[in-house]
Amino acid sequence: GAAIAKPKVQTKQAVKTETRRKEKSKRRVRASDPISRRDEKFEDAPLYKLMLLGDEEYDQAHVIERMCALLEDMDEDQASTIFDQAQISGKAMCGKYPYEHAEMYKEQLARSDPMIYSDLEEENKKN
Repeated sequence: GAAIAKPKVQTKQAVKTETRRKEKSKRRVRASDPISRRDEKFEDAPLYKLMLLGDEEYDQAHVIERMCALLEDMDEDQASTIFDQAQISGKAMCGKYPYEHAEMYKEQLARSDPMIYSDLEEENKKN
């Protein structure tokens, strides 16, 4: 009796798996058109580098905390590395963003208390 029950269970699983695969492939087809259009528009927009400017007056803990709070996908290790690099070389890149996002991050850093200095540079511009 047990040997007969197992094939039935396996057969049902195979049917469910096939059904799921079909649904996923349909979703991918539907989603691909709008995404590709968005990508084309997005690629035309130049990216800007958000540069943290080094300053002897900075409190390291404050700068790292604000960077983690404001910038997407920024953890304490990355923020600490960027902070150290900015202190050594005068500036360090926090990330590349479309102009409006980069400008917003710069404003938010500037509004921090105490103020955190940053600058924007075009990605393809050579300084």
